[in-house]
Amino acid sequence: MPSADTPPKSSSSPKPSRPRRSWPNRLSRVLWAGFAAAAGFFLLLPILVSTNFLFLFGKSPGLEELENPRVEQPSELYTADGVLIGRYYRENRVPVPLSGMSPMLIKALVATEDVRYYEHAGIDPEAMVGAVYAALRGDKRGGSTITQQLAKNLYKTRRGETRGLLGHVPVVSTLIAKMKEWLTAVELERRYTKEEILRMYLNTVDYGSNAFGIKVAAKTFFSTSPDSLTTEQAATLIGALNAPTTYNPRFRPEASRKRRNLVLERMGQAGFLTEAEVAALQAKPLEVKYQVEKHVDGPETYFRGAVSSFVNRWCEKNGYDMYRDGLRIYTTIDSRVQEHAEAAVQKRMKQLQQQFDRFWRNRDSNPWVDEDGKEIPGFIETQMKRTDQYKRLAARYQGQPARLDSALNAKRPMKVFTWKGDGDTTLLLSPLDSLAYYKHFLHAGMMSMDPYTGHIKAWVGGLNYRFFQYDHVKQGRRQAGSTFKPFVYLTAIDKGYAPCDRIRDERVTINYVENGKPMQWQPDNVTREYTGMNMTLRHAMARSVNSVTAQLTERVGWGEVAKYANRVGIRSPLLSVPSIGLGSGGDVSVYEMVNAYSTFANGGFRTEPLIVTRIEDRNGNVIKQFDPVQKRVIPAETAWLMLYMLRGGMDEPGGTSQALWEYELWRNNNQIGGKTGTTSNYSDGWYMGVTKDLVTGVWVGGEDRSIHFFRSQQGEGGRMALPVFGMYMEKLYQDRNLDITPGPFPKYPGKISKKYICYTEDYTRPRREAVQIDSIAVDNLLERINSGEVAVPDSLQAP
Repeated sequence: MPSADTPPKSSSSPKPSRPRRSWPNRLSRVLWAGFAAAAGFFLLLPILVSTNFLFLFGKSPGLEELENPRVEQPSELYTADGVLIGRYYRENRVPVPLSGMSPMLIKALVATEDVRYYEHAGIDPEAMVGAVYAALRGDKRGGSTITQQLAKNLYKTRRGETRGLLGHVPVVSTLIAKMKEWLTAVELERRYTKEEILRMYLNTVDYGSNAFGIKVAAKTFFSTSPDSLTTEQAATLIGALNAPTTYNPRFRPEASRKRRNLVLERMGQAGFLTEAEVAALQAKPLEVKYQVEKHVDGPETYFRGAVSSFVNRWCEKNGYDMYRDGLRIYTTIDSRVQEHAEAAVQKRMKQLQQQFDRFWRNRDSNPWVDEDGKEIPGFIETQMKRTDQYKRLAARYQGQPARLDSALNAKRPMKVFTWKGDGDTTLLLSPLDSLAYYKHFLHAGMMSMDPYTGHIKAWVGGLNYRFFQYDHVKQGRRQAGSTFKPFVYLTAIDKGYAPCDRIRDERVTINYVENGKPMQWQPDNVTREYTGMNMTLRHAMARSVNSVTAQLTERVGWGEVAKYANRVGIRSPLLSVPSIGLGSGGDVSVYEMVNAYSTFANGGFRTEPLIVTRIEDRNGNVIKQFDPVQKRVIPAETAWLMLYMLRGGMDEPGGTSQALWEYELWRNNNQIGGKTGTTSNYSDGWYMGVTKDLVTGVWVGGEDRSIHFFRSQQGEGGRMALPVFGMYMEKLYQDRNLDITPGPFPKYPGKISKKYICYTEDYTRPRREAVQIDSIAVDNLLERINSGEVAVPDSLQAP
């Protein structure tokens, strides 16, 4: 026990000190820990990348994509009779088997891009080391194998959903992309043979000029097939792979030749060619035979725009891409029917344009005129201000009117449409001159449809798609003139009237209310004369008598006429006005009119027009079938009676369709129903024709309503549009390869409840010399009668 004098031990006495670690030891441990972490990270990196950990690395190809790679492939467009008429693509490619390629092509590829191709399993360590060493020396040299390049091209490892969050970080993104290419290359080597990898590679790479795949490249640059490529041609195409734009043989021939010679040299180094062969081939010129293909190749036609629009909408809804999925699209268009339709339009419009030009040349005037036939001042200048070209120039020369005027009047060579020669010519024109030149042309639209299935068999949207892209079948809408009258008679017949009911042809006044105000309308007949005849409805419609149509419209109600027109197929807005039966209720398209008239031929069923029947995938499997969609909208008896009414244009004295007797259409007791139509001032000429097989609509007119014949029978629908139908049907009936034949309409299966057989006078056979009257414009019929050109028709005599 300690004494009292001994002080106690302090609790804060210092502890023995520990030896300190040296700074180098601590640094070593940190370095080793960092090395271990880095090693672990790089060992885990393949797993992190392949699984897209935390969405950092982007999507990698899965098992399904590896075993069934989705190569971009053009979609092909076929007619109903199996004719390939075009393709849609972003990357134009057509796969071919390895056996369909020149052996020298494969040797050139291996010698240039991957000389140890047959020795590695997707990654070439020696090439990678060489690439790193070259980079350190400032020399660019690729280390990717053919399989890695395929992985990059096939699965787009550097864009879209494959990038991930880290894919936007410089350097890191490149490392991740390379890692994906390595991993994918190894997987490809595990699943495919070397030959299969070569086939896929050569069918997917870009050779320049939008030529993807060896088949398209061989055709584009040398107008040949892959199996016919010569050694120097193969070397040229393989040389372009490194930089398709830089080594394009069409646009950079000298650079392409040097690159080709380098490929030939490497083929010699690899033992594929002797020194003498290399020298001989290097001395040869390129000899390019260039023929580029467009994103949409094939003939430029108007119906392809309709097909594109339809299929694109379907693809967007169903997860397909028309430009990359290699779809096979089968249309309803029959190539033979389409050819006859185009020929008829071309022939008639060429004739009509000559008449039109001569007509206005004799008047020493341009064809844009007011209602008095006087040329509209400043018409072209006003129209020019509505164009995109003017808006661009106005924006460029804002506040500089003199420079803007100079630009509008500056002449330069322009390739323009013409009816002479091959269809185009080069003229020295200013923008104003060019607009005036094109405003002189008459245009046309024509569509022909099977009324039972809705299959559109022919679609001619204009004169020449290369110069006039505006589609006059579905895009264009104009007043229908007298071709709208059948909807008045349809309304009447469905409400109890019969074809034999009579209304007197006399001057009438129609009273109605517009915006709360009492109004009057006095419709004029074409001749400004009234026969006083108590006409049957069939005779009045056949003769296109305005006074009878106006009275009938008043009786059934113009609002009801609009409803019935909508019911059978008119989708455009219609005004409920007294003159609706004369076509002034609204603008309609050829597409709508054909659909509506088809309801008569199809027994009262409205069939939605179809332009595509089915879509197949690249393997030929049907992925969508488009079947006819029908709905009964009018009774069968009413529809049959309307066909009978339309036949009156041929059967009744003075029927407006009787110019068709001049065509070879009348074998086998053929029957045709039809209706002509002409709008005020002859701005629009229409003809609607119905046979047992087809319903066809034709419109002819100027681009603007002010461009037309002036007070001349040449501007009637029976003279502008009807001949197109006549020539077209004549050619169809002459074509023995078509299942379209002359013959009568089907008989009504039951008993007709209304009186319909009531010929005007004792009349059993139509007379070809009968005068044809049409339109709400004034005809010069009386002048022709007074001059003795035609006899007074019995149908115009007082009863």
